[in-house]
Amino acid sequence: MHPLLVQQFANKFSLLKQLGRSTATVQRFSFHTSKMVQIKEGDKIPSIDLFEDSPANKVNMADLCAGKKVVLFAVPGAFTPGCSKTHLPGYVDRADAIKSSGVQEIVCVSVNDPFVMSAWGKQHNTGGKVRMLADPAAVFTKQLELGADLPPLGGLRSKRYSMVLEDGVIKSLNVEPDGTGLSCSLADKIKV
Repeated sequence: MHPLLVQQFANKFSLLKQLGRSTATVQRFSFHTSKMVQIKEGDKIPSIDLFEDSPANKVNMADLCAGKKVVLFAVPGAFTPGCSKTHLPGYVDRADAIKSSGVQEIVCVSVNDPFVMSAWGKQHNTGGKVRMLADPAAVFTKQLELGADLPPLGGLRSKRYSMVLEDGVIKSLNVEPDGTGLSCSLADKIKV
C-alpha cells in the first residue's frame, strides 16, 4: 500500500479511537487504490440515465440498447466547431446508410444539458436520424472512463469516440487518440 494511504488510514484510525469508536467501525473504512479502467470491446453499456430534450425525459442507456444494434458517438461539446462542422453533420448525412445496415438507433452524447442538446439537434435537423442525449453531470462519461479535462469548455467533458453496440455489448470502440481529434470516430469510419 502506498505510504500516503497508510498515513491517511492511521490518521482516521487514531481519530476514531480518540472519539471512542470501536475497531470494528475503523475496519469498515476501505481505500480504493486501483485506477478505473476505460470501457472496452466486449463490455456491456452501463445502465445509466441520460436526458433527451428536457430533464423530465430520461433515457436509460442499457434499456435503449437492449435487443438492438446501436451506433453511439460522443463529442466534447454541443455547438463547438469540430462537433458542429464535421462530427454531428457526418452522422446526420450518413444516417440512412448506417441504418440500412441494420442499425436501429444512432445516438449522440455530450456533457451538456438536455436543452442545449435539443437546440443543437434542431439546428442540424437530427430528427428521425440521430438522438441527442445529454449527460449533464458526466455520470455516463465517468462510468465509461472516457472523460477529458477541457478547462476552456468548462472542465470535465467527453472524449470524442464512437462505438457499435449489439444488445448492449460494445462490439467496436473508436476513441480519438488525443481525445478530441476528428479521425477514427467519424461517421464514414464506423464499421457496422
